[in-house]
Amino acid sequence: MFLRALIAFLVLPGVFAFLVPALIASRQAFKFNLLGATVLGVGLLVLLWCVYAFHVTGKGTLAPWAPPQRLVTVGLYRFSRNPMYVGVLLVLLGWTLLFHSAALGWYAATVALAFHLRVVLGEEPWLARTHGAEWQAYKKVVPRWLWRLPLGPRRNDA
Repeated sequence: MFLRALIAFLVLPGVFAFLVPALIASRQAFKFNLLGATVLGVGLLVLLWCVYAFHVTGKGTLAPWAPPQRLVTVGLYRFSRNPMYVGVLLVLLGWTLLFHSAALGWYAATVALAFHLRVVLGEEPWLARTHGAEWQAYKKVVPRWLWRLPLGPRRNDA
């Protein structure tokens, strides 16, 4: 199980949060700044915490081919239904700041949109089918990201 979690981490966030940004920034100058390093470090810690929660509490991995068997609602999942995606986006923002790179910024924005669509169109319907009432109760209490949008009446899926 640990090996599957490690492989999933290397394949998914490893590629999207580290390999692709390295390729994008390969011809740009690295400009260390404390803010970028801090944001990247916090994002990495968030990712590792979520992988641990998926492994220990959920009895699975972050990978779609070996998802958690239990709905994970502890740790960072008390504040966001998708902290792992938030962690990846923090890592990408950190890279963007460290390289002062518009290309990395556009990449991060594209990944953010892709994550949102994946969550709304794929993961949430799957979670509703798989975890039923437990998912519905969790969804009412915890926002999709880190906040609820204050636009219009309060909705359960925001």
